[in-house]
Amino acid sequence: MAAKVYKPAAEVNLGPDSDEFYISPNVKAPRVAGLLVKIFVWILEMPIIGSMVLYILKKDNLINKLVQDAEIPEPPLFTSTHIWEDIPEQNVCLTKPDLSPPERVQEAVSCLPASLESTLAGSPPSSPKRWTIRDFNRAYSSGEVTPVQVAKRFLAAVKECSGPGLNMAFFISYSPEDIIRQAEESTLRYHRGTPLSAMDGILVAVKDEIDCLPYPTTGGTRWLGRARACAADAAVVAQLRACGAVLAGKTNMHELGAGTSGINPHHGSTRNPHNPGRVSGGSSSGSAAAVCAGLCPVALGVDGGGSVRMPAALCGVVGFKPTAGRLSNAGVLPLNWTVGMPGILAGTVEDAAVAYSAIVDQSQPSYLRPELNLPLLKSSLSIKNIKLAKYAKWFNDSSEDIRSCCDKSLQMLHAHYGWETLDVTIPEIEEMRLAHYVTIGSECTASLAKYLDKLKRSEIGWDVRVALGVYGSFSSRAYLNSQRLRNRQMYFHKEIFKTADVIVSPMTGVTAYKLQDDALKSGELDYINGAALVRYSIAGNFLGLPAITVMEACKKHYKKPEVFYDLLKKD
Repeated sequence: MAAKVYKPAAEVNLGPDSDEFYISPNVKAPRVAGLLVKIFVWILEMPIIGSMVLYILKKDNLINKLVQDAEIPEPPLFTSTHIWEDIPEQNVCLTKPDLSPPERVQEAVSCLPASLESTLAGSPPSSPKRWTIRDFNRAYSSGEVTPVQVAKRFLAAVKECSGPGLNMAFFISYSPEDIIRQAEESTLRYHRGTPLSAMDGILVAVKDEIDCLPYPTTGGTRWLGRARACAADAAVVAQLRACGAVLAGKTNMHELGAGTSGINPHHGSTRNPHNPGRVSGGSSSGSAAAVCAGLCPVALGVDGGGSVRMPAALCGVVGFKPTAGRLSNAGVLPLNWTVGMPGILAGTVEDAAVAYSAIVDQSQPSYLRPELNLPLLKSSLSIKNIKLAKYAKWFNDSSEDIRSCCDKSLQMLHAHYGWETLDVTIPEIEEMRLAHYVTIGSECTASLAKYLDKLKRSEIGWDVRVALGVYGSFSSRAYLNSQRLRNRQMYFHKEIFKTADVIVSPMTGVTAYKLQDDALKSGELDYINGAALVRYSIAGNFLGLPAITVMEACKKHYKKPEVFYDLLKKD
C-alpha cells in the first residue's frame, strides 16, 4: 500500500467546494472480550508473532499509509500552546489580575443573572432537578440546610449506589471521615457568616488521575498508587480547597485513560445513570456519572482525547476542556504531555463557568499570562453576528438521532439569535485522529516506562495490555510525522477561524452502547465504537483548542436518570 504524499497545507482548499476526500474511520478490528481478549493478548505478547500482528493492525487501519510512511512537507509542531491574541469579545467581564481563587469565584458569580439554569425552565416534569452551585450556596447561607447534612446525604447515596443492587462504580476511593471533617469546617464558616466563597461547602469529585489528599492516585490501576506517592494536592485541587469546596473522593476511570468506555476490571465498570445497562463513556467516567446522578454539581476530569467531553455527552451533562495552558497540569498524572489537561464536568454551563474561575491558572508572570475574561451571562444583550463553521461530511458521519438533534440545535441558534452556519471543509480529519492516537500512545508509554519495566503484566488489565502493546510499537518516524500533521491541522483551523468564531459538530458518533457482561472482568476491545466516540473530539486536544459539549435542542426529551439523588431535598 503506497504511502500518502501530502501537498503543502497552504494549497489545500478549505471552502465548501473543496475536492478533499473525507475518510470515515474504517476500523478493522473485531470486538473482543473475556477469553478472546486474553488469547489476543497472549498472541500479541509473543516475541515474533506479536510484532507481525501489530504490523498488520497498523497497516490495515492506515496508520502506516497516512502517518508513519507518509511524505509531509511541513516541519513538526511539538506543542499545542497558543500565543495570546487581544481579540475583542462580546459580553465578557475582564477580571482583575492577581485575584485569589475565592475572589475569582465572586467575580464569576457577579456575572450571572439572578436566575439562570437552576430551574431548567421549560423542561418537562420528568427532567431532573439539577441544583447548581448557587442553589447550594443560598441554602447554606439561609440555614435551610448545612454542608454537613448534604455531605451525609451524599455518603448515604454513594453507599447505596455502590452496593450489589446497583454497583454503579462511581468512585475508586472516598473517606467518609475526611468528607465530614471538611463539611463541618464549612458549616462552621457559614454559621459565623464567613464562607470562603460561593463554592464553600460544594461537593466536588476528582478523577483518580489528579492528586488529591488524603487519597492515592491510581490512574484506574491497582498498582500505580503504590508506585507513585501522592504528596500534595494538584494545583487545580488546591485552588478548589482554597475556595472551601468539599473534595468528595476519587472517581473511577478507564485504566490509565487508555479507553473510551469506562469499563474497569479492577475497580468496577462505571454505569450510565440514565441506563445502568449502558456504558458511561471514558476515561473520566466516574466524574461524569457522579454529576449526572446528582451526587455533586461539579467534578474534575482529565481530557487527553475527549475524555471529559465524551462521558459528558453520554451522561447528558456539560463537559468543558479549556484552551491548552489555561489550567495547570501540576499534580496530574503525566500520561500525555502535549494533548492532555484537566477539564470540568458540571450539571450546567453556569456551574462550569464558576468552577473554571476557581481553578484557572494564574501562576504565570503577568507578562506571559493571557487575560481572564468571564462570560457576562447577566447581560440582556444577545451575542450577535456569530459564525458557526460546519463541515457537513464530518458533521453527518453520526447516527441519525444524533445528527437530527444537532441540526435542530443549529436551527434554534439561528432562529433565536441569528447566528449563521458557514459551510467549510476541514481536511484530513481521519489523518488527524490517527496522528493524535500515535501521539497520545507514544507519550503514555514514555511516561510510564519507569514503572512498566518493573511491573508484572498480570497487574494490568487485558484490554490495556493490548493498548500498551500498540502504543509501544509506534516508531520515532511515526511520532515525528504525527507532529507534522499537527502543524498542518493548526494551519487549517487558524484559517477557518479567520472567518468563523466556532466549529460545531456532534460530540460523539454514537450514543451510549450496551455494557456487556463478558467485559466486566477482562475489559473489552471495541475499536469501532471507540473510533465513533472520539470522532469529533480530537482537535480540542491535538491543537489545544477550547471545547465544550452541551445539551440543548433535545432538552425537552431529557428525562430524569434512573439513578439520581436530590441532595437538597427537605427531610
